[in-house]
Amino acid sequence: MMETVHVGLGARSYDIHIGPGLLERAGALIGPHLARPRVAVVTDENVAAAHLDGLRAGLAAGGVSMEALILPPGEATKGWVQFERTVEWLLDQKVERRDLVVAFGGGVIGDLTGFAAAVLRRGVGFVQIPTSLLAQVDSSVGGKTGINAPQGKNLIGAFHQPALVLADTDVLGTLPPRDFLAGYGEVVKYGLLGDAAFFEWLERHGPALAAGDAPARIAAVKRACEMKAEIVARDETEQGDRALLNLGHTFCHALEAATGYSGRLLHGEGVAIGCALAFELSARLGLCPQEEPGRVRAHLRDMGMKVDLADIPGDLPDADALLDLMAQDKKVVDGRLRFILARGIGQAFITSDVPTDTVREMLQEALATRG
Repeated sequence: MMETVHVGLGARSYDIHIGPGLLERAGALIGPHLARPRVAVVTDENVAAAHLDGLRAGLAAGGVSMEALILPPGEATKGWVQFERTVEWLLDQKVERRDLVVAFGGGVIGDLTGFAAAVLRRGVGFVQIPTSLLAQVDSSVGGKTGINAPQGKNLIGAFHQPALVLADTDVLGTLPPRDFLAGYGEVVKYGLLGDAAFFEWLERHGPALAAGDAPARIAAVKRACEMKAEIVARDETEQGDRALLNLGHTFCHALEAATGYSGRLLHGEGVAIGCALAFELSARLGLCPQEEPGRVRAHLRDMGMKVDLADIPGDLPDADALLDLMAQDKKVVDGRLRFILARGIGQAFITSDVPTDTVREMLQEALATRG
């Protein structure tokens, strides 16, 4: 049942393998990429408890040995302290430039480990083994690596493509329902930004996918990876089209900062709310049909997801403070914030021509619904 998506980047090309049982085959799949039969694995406490023994056995079956660094779970790990710890541990393991580092976890571990590999000895190779739905369809693919700064999310990093991605869909069965649905926020984003037929497929199959239907999960991960691979191949370092992948993220990153990168709002939940806000803004500006935001919200609600600012627990800043947080976004060019908006489902585009007053008014109304 293994599917393969190729990311075509010339000398930096690689494959994404998607399907069940890939941890058991890890040694056979990673082995051909190794100069010597050993890897250094970086993971977190939750993933280690559930899956590290399985990965160790899968590597050993292919004649590959491993050492592991186990970091604390959570977004707070994606900062200078654990980054420094990771780099120094890799040096202690005597990782050479021909070796591979394995990022075994969700987006936090993948981003941090990829960045560590990018700077270690001026660049060593790494393999992504994403264990969350969000990481399988988004952060593990495309070579964006990095850590957070006090000023905002993902502001320190590098483009560093993996040598291989292994997306074991069996691992998704161990995710808490909230974490799985957070990842679904990134899945639905792909339909909204560039594939209306995929969004329609998700409207039909989303509930089965959430309930654990294996073929539906493989199909969804594959289509999302195909779309990301196509965009990354056209625009590896986000000079143009790749920014489309940030649909919903301008709002999302501001909301994550406003909630202190805490468990109040998971990244994928912020993406879902951000996508709903992007479609609402598009409709207010007369760019897309008025019924499209309602359709987006209806599907997210049907999936049991957060959709509005009212769904975020605890206090939020006012609209002006949220706008200030949005201004820290990496998509700011010449002091102007670029938005990813839509002419309809599957028709996203990039623009800087957005009146700030319209955004402020929309946020004020959304905040007012929180009661």
